[in-house]
Amino acid sequence: VTPRRQRQMCIRDREVSMLQGFDEKNRNLTVNIDGNLVHRDEAAVSPFDSSVQGGDAVWEGLRVYEGRVFRLEQHLDRLVHSAKALAFDGIPAREAVIEEIRRTLEANGMQDGVHIRLTLTRGVKYTSGMDPRLNQSGCTLIVLAEHKAPVYSKRGLSLVTSSLRRFPPDCLDPKIHHNNLIQSILAKIEANVAGADDALMLDMRGFVAETNATHVFVVERGRVRTPRVLACPDGVTRSAVLELCDRHEIACEQCDLSLTEVYRADEMFCSGTMGELAAVTTVDGRTIGDGQTGPTTRRLYDLFRELTRREGTLLVSR
Repeated sequence: VTPRRQRQMCIRDREVSMLQGFDEKNRNLTVNIDGNLVHRDEAAVSPFDSSVQGGDAVWEGLRVYEGRVFRLEQHLDRLVHSAKALAFDGIPAREAVIEEIRRTLEANGMQDGVHIRLTLTRGVKYTSGMDPRLNQSGCTLIVLAEHKAPVYSKRGLSLVTSSLRRFPPDCLDPKIHHNNLIQSILAKIEANVAGADDALMLDMRGFVAETNATHVFVVERGRVRTPRVLACPDGVTRSAVLELCDRHEIACEQCDLSLTEVYRADEMFCSGTMGELAAVTTVDGRTIGDGQTGPTTRRLYDLFRELTRREGTLLVSR
């Protein structure tokens, strides 16, 4: 290890010690870059790669439960659909992507409590520039698997409404699950400054879209309500919640939600792959319900955990 590398590692060690959620098991991860399995400190993406040149990539977050990837097929559907919408050439076959996920999990000895960041870029350009015609070598696939428990506190989250609005389809179609997350990052900065956990984001009409990272649900008089996916992507975890409501006869609807309807809700929770289901207890300084995780949220969380125990594509076994 060179002196410069040692200094970088020492700086990194000090930084990660100050961050919440760092798992020591991730210190020596093996990362998959286009089929090459390398230590996290040696992983590299070309400066000519489209993800570096223009954030020109699509991604999915996956969770592994006891060797099974939850709703892998739905995630791969969204990945491929997004890549097609962006006119990627050389999209890898689904079987090839699954095999690289399996290789990465096996290389890290991972079975449970794992989150995967799956990224597909337009690939490497032969010279710097925005034009997709500069891409002649096909896509780049990146598989980053980490030991990562659900990231949100079960004690309840606080949200603050962002000043930024989610784009409608005529500006940038939210059905494309792309890597260009600047809008979400700016909203997250606002939440950080306000001392909140995340930012609630509205659409251009002033109705609730989602947070900077998750879909949202409110509960009023036992009825679950969630925004329509007009200014946010279709969510895999969101769809699972809707299915659970239908299967267990929990009243549910997809509709426009104003901030007033959020403030007066009896319960509120958010959903996403990285955080699963988590209660929201304050929004813009207003206490939601009694400020505790409500009974409908608890029931849906339990049903979701049961679902993840029995569903999924088995990729690794003990």
